Amino acid sequence: MSRRNFQITPELMLRAYRAGMFPMAESRHGERLYWLDPEQRGVLPLGSFHLSRRLLRTTLSKTFEITSDRDFPAVIANCAACVAGREDTWINTDIETLFLTLHRSGHAHSIETWQDGKLVGGLYGVSVGGVFFGESMFSRVSDASKVALAHLVARMRLGGYRLLDTQFVTTHLSQFGAVEVPRDYYKSILAEAVDVRAEWLASPDPARLEGELRNLAGR
Repeated sequence: MSRRNFQITPELMLRAYRAGMFPMAESRHGERLYWLDPEQRGVLPLGSFHLSRRLLRTTLSKTFEITSDRDFPAVIANCAACVAGREDTWINTDIETLFLTLHRSGHAHSIETWQDGKLVGGLYGVSVGGVFFGESMFSRVSDASKVALAHLVARMRLGGYRLLDTQFVTTHLSQFGAVEVPRDYYKSILAEAVDVRAEWLASPDPARLEGELRNLAGR
């Protein structure tokens, strides 16, 4: 179920996230924004995130450089871009502007994946209390978004987060352990997690970060 709203502000967005709703545009070039409150909500449990040994090796190798909040505008622009196989997106210019404002105020963050100095993957979302509301991700080379997701989860665990909201469950996310939960249950765990004091770790200690990544793979 969705509800139309013409006056979405960054402050209203934060209140909506705390209540379990999030905005989307009807299309990349559409002018309408809607509040969504799905009956089934996607979550990725931090305690059972599955990182394969193959992907762990890639994550720990020097294949990619991983950063956080280095270029949030470029990440959301890439997530919004229409590319072959994805001819439309739900991120219009109003959504971009709202999230850029949230980023400047410290409420929205990105993980970037770089290769040879070029941005090749990443993700972004909103941080409220102990919850990270994942919004979108992109990948221009194999494994780029998967490595970004692994780094996100490792940082969240180190920073004391409780809940990773994925909004919906895709085949891409299900391989990592994402599941759907009923709306009422989601809002009950959300209510507890948003009041937790968590810390976004843009530059965590490398040794602790590697240790957490190994933990995700059971090694």
